[in-house]
Amino acid sequence: MKIWLDGELRDAEGARVSVFDHGLTVGDGVFETIKAERGRAFALTRHLERLATSARGLGLPEPDLDEVRRGCTAVLDANPMPLGRLRITYTGGVSPLGSDRGEAGPTLVVALSATSRRPDTTAAVTVPWTRNERGALTGLKTTSYGENVVALARAREQGASEALFANTTGALCEGTGSNVFVVLDGELHTPPLAAGCLAGITRALTVAWAGAKETDLPLDVLESAEEIFLTSTLRDVQAVTRVDGRQLADEPGPVTAEAMRIFDRESAADFDPR
Repeated sequence: MKIWLDGELRDAEGARVSVFDHGLTVGDGVFETIKAERGRAFALTRHLERLATSARGLGLPEPDLDEVRRGCTAVLDANPMPLGRLRITYTGGVSPLGSDRGEAGPTLVVALSATSRRPDTTAAVTVPWTRNERGALTGLKTTSYGENVVALARAREQGASEALFANTTGALCEGTGSNVFVVLDGELHTPPLAAGCLAGITRALTVAWAGAKETDLPLDVLESAEEIFLTSTLRDVQAVTRVDGRQLADEPGPVTAEAMRIFDRESAADFDPR
């Protein structure tokens, strides 16, 4: 396995980041996860734009997106596989122990691992913790993922693959690594970005392609929604058939199934939608 680290390809065994890297010590970094099919990265331009937005929001130096593209291409070429998870990580670099950044400059890592197509359906749970829609990191895809780790572990304990959060006002927000859509009276809705959710790439494409409405929704909408589905880079569109103790249909409902068909069709037609 070859990994791109600070400007060059290296063997995975020899790719090392300092123990003083700010991404490790305080979570001072941003990242993107990208679906890679047969050596091609899906929606790469959108992902790189979001990487730059997250870096600016965190106060990191502007990433050299040409270098990031080179790293992605090199890693994909060096590690051929049918379906992969391409991960770009960009951190504050070597820094003092504490919150202050150092002068060494950022660290850039691009890595790839094999994955498999997700099932069409899954289960989710709600968790008692909230997203802060007014926090300093709201809307940024940062490496500060501790609360997601805790929430996802709770979901796994309950036989689910995702945990869903409300925000501080009790509105439906997002999952640990996904956006959530619901069907109400036959119409498709998803929380607006103002609710505190990440501006998911798959979310945005689904809103545009399937005609979803951005709507403020209470968390308890999950108790009455006719259909529920999740979107993310590796899920694409995935139906939720159980939320907490509520059992929905055993297969994707009609609106979800149509959204799945539309996403598959449009993404196949344009692998780098702008």
